[in-house]
Amino acid sequence: MFVAVIAVLSMTMAFAEDEHLENVNNVNAFKMEVNYNKLGEALSLTRDQMEAVKDIHQAFCADMMSVAAASKDSQKAMMKNAISKDLGFMRIVLNEKQYKLYLRLLNTTINNRGLNVQYAN
Repeated sequence: MFVAVIAVLSMTMAFAEDEHLENVNNVNAFKMEVNYNKLGEALSLTRDQMEAVKDIHQAFCADMMSVAAASKDSQKAMMKNAISKDLGFMRIVLNEKQYKLYLRLLNTTINNRGLNVQYAN
C-alpha cells in the first residue's frame, strides 16, 4: 500500500512538472524582447527612428505577454491584433526598405518561436 501511494505521488509530481514546463515554454515563446542596438544597426535607423521603434516594440512586447496569459481560444486573435498594431505603427516610422526587413525579422522570430503566423503587410 505504501509503495502504491509513493508511485501515485511521483507520477502526479512528474505530470505537474511537465505541465509547469509547458507553461514556462509557452510564456517564453511570447517574449519578444530584442537588442535595440542590433535592431537599429540591422535596419539602419536614425536616432529619431530608434526612439520610436523602441517605444513601439516595447508596447508590442507588453501586448504579446498579454497574449501569453490569455486563454488558448483567444490567443490567435489577440496575437494577430498585436502584430497588426505593431506593423501599423512601424509602417509609419520606417521607410519601405526598413519595413520589409523588419517584417522579415518579425516573421522569422514568430515562426522560430513556434507561433506560426505569417504577415505580408
